[in-house]
Amino acid sequence: MIKEIGRQVEELVPQPPSVFYSGVTELSSSVARLRRVARTARDTARESVTPAAVTESPAATELQVPLDEGDFAALVESHRREIQVHCYRMTGSYDDAEDLVQETFLRAWRARETFQGRAGARTWLYRIATNTCLDFQRRTARRPKRYEPLPGMNHGGGEPPARVTWLQPYPDDELPSAEEQPEAAAVSRETLELVFLAAVQHLPPRQRAVLVLRDVLGLTAVETGEALDMTVASVNSALQRARPTLRDRLPGRRADWTADGPTEHQRALVKRYMAAAERLDLSEVATLLSEDVTLTMPPNPFWFTGRDALVEFLSVSLDVNSPMFLGHWRHLPARANGQLAAGGYVRRPGTTVYRAQVLDVLRFDADDRIAEITSFEPHLFPAFGLPLRL
Repeated sequence: MIKEIGRQVEELVPQPPSVFYSGVTELSSSVARLRRVARTARDTARESVTPAAVTESPAATELQVPLDEGDFAALVESHRREIQVHCYRMTGSYDDAEDLVQETFLRAWRARETFQGRAGARTWLYRIATNTCLDFQRRTARRPKRYEPLPGMNHGGGEPPARVTWLQPYPDDELPSAEEQPEAAAVSRETLELVFLAAVQHLPPRQRAVLVLRDVLGLTAVETGEALDMTVASVNSALQRARPTLRDRLPGRRADWTADGPTEHQRALVKRYMAAAERLDLSEVATLLSEDVTLTMPPNPFWFTGRDALVEFLSVSLDVNSPMFLGHWRHLPARANGQLAAGGYVRRPGTTVYRAQVLDVLRFDADDRIAEITSFEPHLFPAFGLPLRL
């Protein structure tokens, strides 16, 4: 695999945009697969290695400034995944989170003289990352809107859902492990589910930052105020305004949008969902959907509320006799935001290759029916270790 990546790198030269993009995408997919292999090897090795805390001396764990380049790189890399998740919670975008992590570490390097020792690295980096995200949000000024009806399309009888055009999924494989981020609140799965991510985007940036630092990361009001240059009274006021707004944007019952994790039964249902799509069996797909199922496709304007409207939409593309027949499907299972997902590939009529088409992230209701499908464009397949072609 390493030799193949080396070959792809050597062949990567400036070319016309479409050709160059294709080459970079293949390289990204290969690197993603290698990263998953390396992560598995690392996690397996941890099971038989003596914990560092047993052998390290106190002086080694309290490395003081100034940091040289090697020490700095080791320090920030040990926090990379949790800082990236923090940027993702703040922005709702995997692409933006990756960029903001790089900007955070650049700012940290420039401000390394303010670093007070390894014990305070996490809080120091969270402070820099939060302000980096706030600066980004001031530049972009993004606000969620409502989906609007499209001419000639039956969207169903439900209320148009919120449209968060920048919302993207996050690979479960990229989440910090319990060893890397032991704080229970910080790794809470429900704060990474798409329904929570979409809801928190409705908060003004500073309220969002306060809520994430206080209720998700568990920082005190004093620590949050220091991170955001706010008084404790201002922090408490922002939190009091943020919590009701967030509650209003989440489903009424907590069980409707969060659970302890996918069950074996739900995994079996996803297999049925994928198999039915591959057989073009629309009736079987329909049996897996709740009556008030919702489908959205950020950043695209398509949306549907209710099983009948969604089945009507799917019937056109799954019918081999339809002039709008999309093609034959194959799927690979995936995990995103602590939820089950399916990477869909389409072999269009007259072709022989299945190409990445859509990543469906599924949410189940209390009756184990698919209550929500969020369909994302395929450019993030490599981040999930999924190939772009089958």
